[in-house]
Amino acid sequence: MVAARRQRQKRRWGVPVLLVVYMGYVGLGAGVLQTLERPAEARAAQSLLRQRWELLANHTCLQGPALQRLIEGIVQAYKSGITLQGNTTSLGRWDFSGSFFFSISAITTIGYGNLSPSTVAGRIFCILFALFGIPLNLVLLNEIGQLMLLWVQHCAHRLEEAFHLQKKASLLIKTSALVTGLLLFLLLPPLLLSDKEGWSYEEGFYYSFITLSTIGFGDYVIGMNPDRTYPGWYKNVISLWILFGMAWLTLVIKLCINFLESSSDFCQCNKSTVEELMDGNRNSTMGLHDVEICNDKDTKPKGPEEPHTYTAPSEAL
Repeated sequence: MVAARRQRQKRRWGVPVLLVVYMGYVGLGAGVLQTLERPAEARAAQSLLRQRWELLANHTCLQGPALQRLIEGIVQAYKSGITLQGNTTSLGRWDFSGSFFFSISAITTIGYGNLSPSTVAGRIFCILFALFGIPLNLVLLNEIGQLMLLWVQHCAHRLEEAFHLQKKASLLIKTSALVTGLLLFLLLPPLLLSDKEGWSYEEGFYYSFITLSTIGFGDYVIGMNPDRTYPGWYKNVISLWILFGMAWLTLVIKLCINFLESSSDFCQCNKSTVEELMDGNRNSTMGLHDVEICNDKDTKPKGPEEPHTYTAPSEAL
């Protein structure tokens, strides 16, 4: 009864406290991002307006509404995957490799937003495809993550048997798995992206984390530069990297959640212990008398003393 009541109290107060922390964290992020990004946004808007007025001033044959329609057409075509290259246009986002990459980004819920179906049939199929594909993706990620965890545990067990280590071996293997995952999924891929996309290492690392965490802003997407030629295996390799990288990052996030929950349980346990001690001291009249009762509670009866009667061993049996 007492444990159930404490559990209800923990749930009752835990959710509001966690919600306050969550909203405070989001508010902190909003304030920092507004401070960092708002001036750049204002400068970009002023530059765009200045270029528009300069173009109209230098080419008096152009009219404002016609130029606006041209700009909107260019933006819409870019969203559909079409770019101008001289007197021709570039296609290729909806070839098999591009469609395969879009399918991966759909069922993994990354959703870059740079490409989307434009036909009614394509949109309906995308809904049905994601409806069954998202659960399938979650099951696959869970199985891959469990396989990675079993591999880590197996290596730790073999190391313990070989060197007769316990906690140190487990910690060493977990650290090695974390470092290996960091190299394979976050630190080394930006080098490939820098070579194929022309991005800096910081941009490649940013894209890697935003992709694997399924945030998917869409400001950096592979295979989008019409001036570059991409090999056929490029998008397929990136798709496999996304799949295994998401499984690894999900495993890391799960370990972080377990750590936070264990820390919360430890703090709650300490809080409950302190409350019990305070309640005991508050209900007592003399501190030393309570200590004596606590020490003798297993040997002294709580009711009035009764005359002691001797029981022979034979009678007891």
